[in-house]
Amino acid sequence: MSKPPFRVAIVGGGLGGLFCALSLHHHVKHPLQIDVYEQAAQYREIGAGIGLGPNAAKLFHEVGLGERINAISGDRAGVWISFRRFDTGEDVITIPSIDKGAVRNVPMARSELLDLLLDAIRERKAATLHTAKRCSKLSEPGADTVTLHFNDDTTATANLVIAADGIHSAVRSQFATDKPVYGGMIAYRGVIPISTLPDPWPFSSYSVAWMGKKRHFLIFPISANKSLNIVAFATKSEDEITDTLESWTATCPRSEVEKDFAGFEGTVQHIIAQMPDPASKWRLNYREPLAEWVHMAGKVVLIGDASHSMMPHQGAGAGQATEDDYVLARCLNEYLSQSSESVNGKGKHASLQEWMQIYQNVRLPRAQKVARTSKEAGEVYEMVTPDLVDKDFEDCLPIVKEKISTRMRWIWTEDIGEAFDKARQELQGSEL
Repeated sequence: MSKPPFRVAIVGGGLGGLFCALSLHHHVKHPLQIDVYEQAAQYREIGAGIGLGPNAAKLFHEVGLGERINAISGDRAGVWISFRRFDTGEDVITIPSIDKGAVRNVPMARSELLDLLLDAIRERKAATLHTAKRCSKLSEPGADTVTLHFNDDTTATANLVIAADGIHSAVRSQFATDKPVYGGMIAYRGVIPISTLPDPWPFSSYSVAWMGKKRHFLIFPISANKSLNIVAFATKSEDEITDTLESWTATCPRSEVEKDFAGFEGTVQHIIAQMPDPASKWRLNYREPLAEWVHMAGKVVLIGDASHSMMPHQGAGAGQATEDDYVLARCLNEYLSQSSESVNGKGKHASLQEWMQIYQNVRLPRAQKVARTSKEAGEVYEMVTPDLVDKDFEDCLPIVKEKISTRMRWIWTEDIGEAFDKARQELQGSEL
């Protein structure tokens, strides 16, 4: 008689949760029952653009989605970001992307990426998708299962619960009592057609950041170069943003954007004039590092923003969630493979707890370093780090150039597969 499938419950149907389902379906070579529980009435993403670096894009290619993400992404023409002076548009430093053939930096619309993931899950029958299921708490009825309790008074049972429910994670709150921290900046966001930009376009790509003191204005292409994503950042105290204290997102008159970015050069002013009115205004929050991502003897794990929310300034948050999904799937595959060998008389192997600890050991240090350096990056771009805040703009520029010249290389080039293989070999060696 065959064993029943191992049951996995993914709490949260955003980008991290959906790619997790696809990673598990692709990498785990044993029967799984995967259920995704989304709290909203439909699967949707708020926000506009998102970027995946080559490190994360590689993992999409591994699960057979490389051509699809390239088709919906913008083309940065080999440029990650061209950093420029706010007042003249003169180049400060241009950071190339590290592309390897079809694996490249892919900026996309969040909604288009979500739809791609949903389509792939349905085509592959990778998971059962649920909506209007807000998980309120977890309980532990037995040694091998966890019960999920939902706000509609229903329950579900799983052998492994994966919390992909974001910075507001209800699952996380059961194990940690921390609160979101204001990151010192707000962001005005918008999307406009690239066809509305000046012709000829004065830069080598559509990925540009204009830097000034306490301000930087970022654009990059999405939607197969049909649209331009805009994120305009401003350093502000909490006293200056009372309209976003209760809600992290708000709207404001476009004139507020115009006021904050007065003095920025003409191309920026042209872009601001095309932004929607009212504009979208976001309070940028994150959480302090969390020491434990694995709970209930390995039956509950946190991924993505539930475990390591971060500021957006390196465009690496979604990529870090993707790496979580990959390593977690590889760990679960190893656990189930060894469990099968144990049943077949080939000896005792590592527990689920030990394999989930490998996931944490591989991912936590890297994700927390990305989070720390992402906050630092924004402060560098706005020239408010301790060594820059009291200097004038001209004196800041050479220091800023040096600080950002190689900032992204370690994020893009580290091979997460090699890191996992090393940790696996160390664990398996210790079991011999």
